[in-house]
Amino acid sequence: MKKGKYLLPNLFTSGNLVCGFVSMIYAHNGDYPLAALVILLAAGLDCLDGKVARLTGSASAFGVEYDSLADLLSFGMAPGWLLYTWALRSLSPFGWLAAFAFVICGALRLARFNVQATGVQKYTFTGLPIPAAASVVASAVLVLHQLYEDVPSSIDTEHPFILVFAAYTLALLMVSNFKYRSFKRLRWRRMWPLPLLAGIALLITVLVCGPALTLFLLCIGYALSGPLETLLWRKKPKENVIPAEQ
Repeated sequence: MKKGKYLLPNLFTSGNLVCGFVSMIYAHNGDYPLAALVILLAAGLDCLDGKVARLTGSASAFGVEYDSLADLLSFGMAPGWLLYTWALRSLSPFGWLAAFAFVICGALRLARFNVQATGVQKYTFTGLPIPAAASVVASAVLVLHQLYEDVPSSIDTEHPFILVFAAYTLALLMVSNFKYRSFKRLRWRRMWPLPLLAGIALLITVLVCGPALTLFLLCIGYALSGPLETLLWRKKPKENVIPAEQ
């Protein structure tokens, strides 16, 4: 029974790992929207494995390391490969360098997270989390595929340098010192009725904009929240800043 308790969260992590591998296969075959969807599925599984581990009391050092390896494939290698095959292939060497920057900064972000995991930062992350960066890439693929559905599925002839800039921006955000809020430990019941209002707003946005664009806007908004919140915080008068507890 105890072994089964530890096996359950690792099954979700294994699903995450499989999704990353399958996404790379889809991208290699030119099925870019499917590759993007599988990355988003991996992000969902990545959220579940940690939650299951906490609920069952089965968190372990092995699970942490296994999760990091799965994340590197699903949210580092797979999005980087998707970016390159989908839109950056024609820009060699700039294209593959941008994709590689995304991968290596994602690896650095994971390594830093593991080192800082024993700290006290329960409500914030340092640097853009790699699943969030991967979700920006995946949702962008879905949105642009809809816009360019009447032309070949690769958009490497349509302003690809914008995507090079985006890849480098995401890479830098992952290794930055910007603080990003974590939603894992929020006590939603105490925040009532904010979750209901947020759900209604999200539903209206989906109906108006469509699910792909809504997801893209949410991902972009979160990616930009770190720099924006840091900028706004620095503009506050110094007397209003509460020093952090030592």
